[in-house]
Amino acid sequence: ENNYFFYLKYCATFYTGLSLFSHPLPAPLQHAELGKRAPRWIRDNEVTMCMKCKEPFNALTRRRHHCRACGHVVCWKCSDYKAHLEYDGNKLNKVCKDCYHVIIGCTDSEEKKKKGILEIESAEVSGNSVICSFLQYMEKSKPWQKAWCVIPKQEALVLYMYGAPQDVKALATIPLLGYTVDDTPRSADLPHSFKLTQSKSVHSFAADNEELKQKWLKVIHLAVKGETPECQNELQVN
Repeated sequence: ENNYFFYLKYCATFYTGLSLFSHPLPAPLQHAELGKRAPRWIRDNEVTMCMKCKEPFNALTRRRHHCRACGHVVCWKCSDYKAHLEYDGNKLNKVCKDCYHVIIGCTDSEEKKKKGILEIESAEVSGNSVICSFLQYMEKSKPWQKAWCVIPKQEALVLYMYGAPQDVKALATIPLLGYTVDDTPRSADLPHSFKLTQSKSVHSFAADNEELKQKWLKVIHLAVKGETPECQNELQVN
């Protein structure tokens, strides 16, 4: 193995020992730095979809690859480019389309589309959130599933749900204003669970422990009334 892959192993070991959101996420490499220094290697289990085209990954037809310039996890279609990277002795490396255009000095002629409400990157809102953590989620009679849940500061009345902490597109959003909160679990519910109900819409959540549940309820009880927390920084959850 060359020095590049030894570096990646070191980074993976280092970041595994850290709580993902106990510290601010590392800032992405600026355009001028692409290819000049090794990026942070986003781990496979931090995403459920391609960080460029937003298509979900699966084991057969859409597998995970890494851009050697920005470190993002992308599908094979979005990683089918190669560029010379200065930090790797100017060797040709597999890169994503966006980094390829920056490194070779080309600009994409397409105008940037406005992001839809679901097309906000998890890292963007999680790093500046009122509260964020994994919660179990259930809608109607569907099975419980794990979701990365975020209430961002700039939209403190909306709950965003992602498949993983580094996903670039939300699975769903819940505008919290007007919902009723039921924080008493029933026998069929998971421990530390609570429900949000509005008309025929019912969303069930469950935290890993009672302390985490109460932190979420503290924020949600305000949001359903159109209010925001006074001390947002104290509610950040690792």
